[in-house]
Amino acid sequence: MAESNFVDYVKIYCRSGKGGRGSMHMHRAKYQPNGGPDGGDGGRGGNVYLRGNHNYWTLLHLRYERHVFAGNGGNGSKCCSHGSDGEDRYIDVPPGTVAYDAETGKYICDVTEDGQVVMLLKGGRGGLGNWQFRTSTNQAPRYAQPGEPMQEMMVILELKLLADVGLVGFPNAGKSTLLSSLSSARPKIANYPFTTMEPSLGVVAYRDHKSFVMADIPGIIEGASEGRGLGLRFLRHIERNSLLLFMVPGDTDNIAKEYNVLLGELSKFNPGMLDKHRVLAVTKCDLLDDELMDMLKAELPNDLPVVYISSVTGFGIERLKDILWEELNSESNKLQSVAEGGSIVHRDREASVLATDFADWQADYDISDEDNDDSADEEIYDIEDLED
Repeated sequence: MAESNFVDYVKIYCRSGKGGRGSMHMHRAKYQPNGGPDGGDGGRGGNVYLRGNHNYWTLLHLRYERHVFAGNGGNGSKCCSHGSDGEDRYIDVPPGTVAYDAETGKYICDVTEDGQVVMLLKGGRGGLGNWQFRTSTNQAPRYAQPGEPMQEMMVILELKLLADVGLVGFPNAGKSTLLSSLSSARPKIANYPFTTMEPSLGVVAYRDHKSFVMADIPGIIEGASEGRGLGLRFLRHIERNSLLLFMVPGDTDNIAKEYNVLLGELSKFNPGMLDKHRVLAVTKCDLLDDELMDMLKAELPNDLPVVYISSVTGFGIERLKDILWEELNSESNKLQSVAEGGSIVHRDREASVLATDFADWQADYDISDEDNDDSADEEIYDIEDLED
């Protein structure tokens, strides 16, 4: 099977630029034998930034650019000439990208908006030239500063899709069918488990030209929080959703039990997901009659809205959209979003888990290349410059 273009988990090596060294130079000119110091400062090294870009929707472009190097600062020179600043590097990522330190698993930053810029690594400062050290008692300083070294880091970038409503359910619960009927998204639909292999987003149109975004992820099975099936890999995509839509087929033996299993897997993955608003949709109701639907009401949970739908016939779809819109715009949901600061609470990752996920990751470039050689910075004096 061809490899999917949906990439939501990458590891890259980032390195900022080192600062240029200051110049130790004495001014020499005709008729001016004692010109004094005029060594310029070194330029700063380039910084490495993360930048949100809504034109990207996956991290595919970073799979083939595993190394990001900022430019080094230029060295200072005579006549108080300042060295050039190193070129900054911007890593464009889709909104919703979270960065972690691959060595420690520590959370670094979260890019949630288009155009948002976050500094990932700071370049080294340039060294001061001997012109900066002149004083009334030391009018000919014969020393200068070297530039500060660069910073480097292995970074894990993890994409978490931004959506208003997240679909949660077992395989073949009708999630992709519902998304295709409500929006223009066309996910793969088939009659076998785990048809959906990657998340899908769809814009659902509502009344008066209003709309909201719905996210479909691969089906969750019991034990997904422990690594079974595909759910663990994609559960991160519904962490940002304001509302969770649980979907259970109407022909299930015990709807309440299946709902509790899904809820338990979410709580094991991230207990904070239990605070989100929830709606339960009983799907495939075209297979049920009115009498059977009335009998099912006795075993349904009472702590959340329940709606019967059929994506094939359109039964209950409009009522579902009304309930979703009402829950999304409820006052309690808005207060929760404000309390969370408009984002989720990110936890540090286990370094051992990150190492396992990228066990086959190999650098295709020697990171200890010639550009990283600091031997040139050790010699900050020019012997010819010391001669009068």
